[in-house]
Amino acid sequence: MKIAVLGGGQLGRMLALAAHPLGLGVRCLDPSSKAPAGAVAELVVGAFDDEVALGRLAEGCERATYELENLPIKAGEIMASRMPLHPSLQALTVGQERVAEKSFFRAHGIAVPDFVSVDAREELESGVAKLGCPAVLKTRRFGYDGKGQFVLHSPSDVDEAWVRLGGWPLILEKFVPFSRELSVLAVRSAEGEIRRWPLVENHHVGGILIASIAPAPKLDATLEAQAAVAVTRLMEALSYVGVLALETFQVGDTLVANEMAPRVHNSGHWTIEGAETSQFENHLRAVAGLPLGSTAAHGPVAMVNLIGTPPPTEAVLAIPGARLHLYGKEPRLGRKIGHVTVLAQSAAELGDRLERLARVVPVPDAAVASAHG
Repeated sequence: MKIAVLGGGQLGRMLALAAHPLGLGVRCLDPSSKAPAGAVAELVVGAFDDEVALGRLAEGCERATYELENLPIKAGEIMASRMPLHPSLQALTVGQERVAEKSFFRAHGIAVPDFVSVDAREELESGVAKLGCPAVLKTRRFGYDGKGQFVLHSPSDVDEAWVRLGGWPLILEKFVPFSRELSVLAVRSAEGEIRRWPLVENHHVGGILIASIAPAPKLDATLEAQAAVAVTRLMEALSYVGVLALETFQVGDTLVANEMAPRVHNSGHWTIEGAETSQFENHLRAVAGLPLGSTAAHGPVAMVNLIGTPPPTEAVLAIPGARLHLYGKEPRLGRKIGHVTVLAQSAAELGDRLERLARVVPVPDAAVASAHG
């Protein structure tokens, strides 16, 4: 079976790498001839709204999926008219627009921050008056890694916020006083079977995910249960097939949903070595109609993103339990060019190994402390 993938970034690359042992073929569509997936999979170069390129992508494929949600809906519609598209068009539509996403969460009993949509400066002013400060102004589409966001600390910040983001459809969200950020990843088959990986604790710097710790330290059954209910409701409501990531804030003993990603996700990269079945393999299994694999973790594990420039390979590989993944991307300020997974037998050992890695690549102190337990 050959699977068509809309997108050829690092996620498409890792999907292709996971496909080979299963005997699956992967063909990706990407606007860039230098897309990372091109090194390990067939690559069609073209715009996502180019019907000729979409036809070349679809030729000989039996299933379609996507590795990014910021796609023209028309591209999804064209692929869905030719073959089963997983996840569904509804998931793509909901996942790429923040007001639609938050409204969908609310409609299915999932807690979210208070929010208002903003299309004019007057609506921003009234939104600030309604929600209070601090509040976070975001573009409704195309935001990622902290881009397209502005934090208002007081009503006097309205002018600057509007200068920065005005002109785009926006959403204003009440700031959530969270203690930490957690994500849950799950996979659902076409038959409705759902399997979840352990909750993951995420550490961001400047809006960019830098480190994930799995399983998240100091979890209790209440948080696990909330995560299970939320992701199950979303997947069933969307008739979902494949991997879905739900990012949340922990506020006391409650999870508040931030956003979902209808695809494999950065906070799940640890599963390649750290779980019985990786997110990439299970996504492909679901899309291809194969039985799902176990999502059990092997033990404490951390994932650290490599931003901007690659570290010395020898220094990373000298750390016990460290696994290096480079994406074949040109180094650039603020760009994710790879990640390191660190495996261990205990929390103490994981913390020690992260301390060693921190001498080679930037690792947030809070992530190291958390890994120690």
